[in-house]
Amino acid sequence: MKGNDRIIAKLNDLLSDELTAINQYMVHSEMCANWRYVDLHKADEKRAIDEMKHAEKLIGRILFLEGSPTVSKYGKINIGAGVETQVANDHASEDGAVKSYNDGIKLAVETGDNGTRELLESILKDEESHIDFLESQADQIKQIGIQNYLAQQMKGE
Repeated sequence: MKGNDRIIAKLNDLLSDELTAINQYMVHSEMCANWRYVDLHKADEKRAIDEMKHAEKLIGRILFLEGSPTVSKYGKINIGAGVETQVANDHASEDGAVKSYNDGIKLAVETGDNGTRELLESILKDEESHIDFLESQADQIKQIGIQNYLAQQMKGE
């Protein structure tokens, strides 16, 4: 089915964001694994896998709309040197994703593409869940301090 060019372009922009997030979250995950912050490593890895699933769905939709998925375009990957910076950088990425998915949903409504709208709404819910998790981590760091927070992250070992 031939899709709207603006929709395909937006889907490719979203795909670029997802591919960027995958890389950022995997590096953060492996850094946490190296520091033996087992629980945080697992959480970051799960979030990266969620983003991989989003990328897969976006690629599928682009192909369905007879577009060409662009898998070689990445945004700036913001690697944090420490956990606090990682949480802040990941939150900023997710915040940008929520805004971008909302823009995509508006465009899908405007162009009458309900299939794309439904896909983007389902991914948006995941991105909002990621923000909720990251905000709770930032709140814990603020409330109990970074040292106590990091001590809790080792418990899964």
